Amino acid sequence: MTLTVDLPLELEQYLCQEAARQGLSPEAMMLQLVAQSLERQQQAEVIDLLQSWIDDEDIVEQQETGEYLVGAIDADRLSDRRLFPLEMKGITW
Repeated sequence: MTLTVDLPLELEQYLCQEAARQGLSPEAMMLQLVAQSLERQQQAEVIDLLQSWIDDEDIVEQQETGEYLVGAIDADRLSDRRLFPLEMKGITW
């Protein structure tokens, strides 16, 4: 896709200086800046989602989910040896 962007003079000068400093063309520099901005936005969305899970105050549901996951992992093993033995709960996991 080709875009035409009219930049204010100060921003254009900054872009050209930064591109020259990094050994890039102004177009490549602009592409890099846009990609970094989009990546930061996606990271921020993931961080917000993880934080919402951390802030979730339904402790009982979290405990039930954790117990279910531990049981499912142990049940799906090829070995009879449990990955999460009950006698080690609170000690190693």
